[in-house]
Amino acid sequence: MLNQNQIPLLDALKANSARPHAPFYTPGHKLGEGISQPLADLLGKAVFRADLTELADLDNLFAPQGVIQEAQQLAAEAFGASQTWFLVNGSTCGIEAAILATCGTGDKIILPRNVHSSAIAGLILSGAIPIFLHPEYDPVLDIAHSITPNAVQSALQQHPDAKAVLTVYPTYYGVCGNLSAIANITHEYNIPLLVDEAHGAHFAFHPKLPTPALAAGADLTVQSTHKVLGAMTQASMLHVQGNRIDCDRISKALQLVQSTSPSYLLLASLDAARQQMALYGKMLMSRTLQLAEEARTRISEIPGLSVLEMPQLEESPGFIALDKTRLTVTVSGLGLTGFEADEILDEKFAVTAEFASLQHLTFIISLGNTPADIEQLVQGFTTLAKEYRRSNLTVKNQVWLNLDRTLDYALELSPREAFFAVSEILPLTQTNKRICAEIVCPYPPGIPVLMPGEVITKPVLEYLQQIQAMGGFISGCNDISLKTLKVVK
Repeated sequence: MLNQNQIPLLDALKANSARPHAPFYTPGHKLGEGISQPLADLLGKAVFRADLTELADLDNLFAPQGVIQEAQQLAAEAFGASQTWFLVNGSTCGIEAAILATCGTGDKIILPRNVHSSAIAGLILSGAIPIFLHPEYDPVLDIAHSITPNAVQSALQQHPDAKAVLTVYPTYYGVCGNLSAIANITHEYNIPLLVDEAHGAHFAFHPKLPTPALAAGADLTVQSTHKVLGAMTQASMLHVQGNRIDCDRISKALQLVQSTSPSYLLLASLDAARQQMALYGKMLMSRTLQLAEEARTRISEIPGLSVLEMPQLEESPGFIALDKTRLTVTVSGLGLTGFEADEILDEKFAVTAEFASLQHLTFIISLGNTPADIEQLVQGFTTLAKEYRRSNLTVKNQVWLNLDRTLDYALELSPREAFFAVSEILPLTQTNKRICAEIVCPYPPGIPVLMPGEVITKPVLEYLQQIQAMGGFISGCNDISLKTLKVVK
């Protein structure tokens, strides 16, 4: 057992920032002396004294032998991994590295169609061929859940030469599928199970939270420590266990997708977040779950509103657990879209959601939230229901297309081939039946609706236009106004 009280990287950074010396190395602001005054006024000088580079005492992220190595070993023990890597380019680079380390050009990888855009980037970088699975879908709530064990089994029977399976656990809504069963099926083919666990870094620290991906049998998982724990934005971790993953390939892949000038502020925040959870995680998660339960109970009692809960009547293999710190509120009963409710809550009541969709608003309740936050959230919804309810349920009057349920995607080229192919930009109206050459996705949550290599269809175009008309934001593509699209020439 390692001493989880230790914070080796943070301690080394503190010592080096306090050491009197003449700095003739990067960064150019030289311990904050050259920082713009308005920025110093906002953040203070202390943070810039700690904004250091890879000095002798601070180790090297790509070849750690000192304090970074010690910090990563502590993190591996705390999160239940055999080896852990710190990430300064977010979970995005971790997902990319996972695919690069397990798949080469032409190799098949099985994954859900509702993956994050980082997985598509991994396909482009690696040249891997996606075998897409449609996740289980709730037609009433218009929410996609997890892929199912049966879907994975069927895909592997059809594609026994696949090199890996990748899944999302939990989804953006906090929904967890049957990861243990998926792991067992995947391992029957002696290939690794990769998990995008960006929103599940807290699972290891309380028994009332869903089973962590590693404990469920995942070979590799990527967690956004900054999303739900106490690290700084962009600070994440990649964890591995077992012998199905070549750790040397992970290290080499990360050298391709991580900065060679890593921020020690981000690295130290990972060290500190690990110590915080190792020492106080259960207490912090108990408090967080209590706040979340109060919010769920009180909001569910407001007429016209409901919250996402576990299915009660029938087995749902794509939804066997729910992260109760993730609160999804259905607002369509008020005759409002999620986009409209989001704008009202933010502008009128200073309550800001994580993201909005057509019928819902989703909130992340974490260790940083307070009882006052929950009270403000509940009061905001109470007033919203009283003063902004509409008589017409406009959401139900909309013709809304859920892509995961109704559309079949035709992949004419691999994502890599389409991305690097000669392309042209055409008006949206002229792109039907052309091959897409860019990623197009509403954000958040950053799930692509179109990706390089897929055939553009009229229903997809109508779907994107409707999202935009209702207040959604389209990202990833060259023209975010969506007047044009890039297609293969």
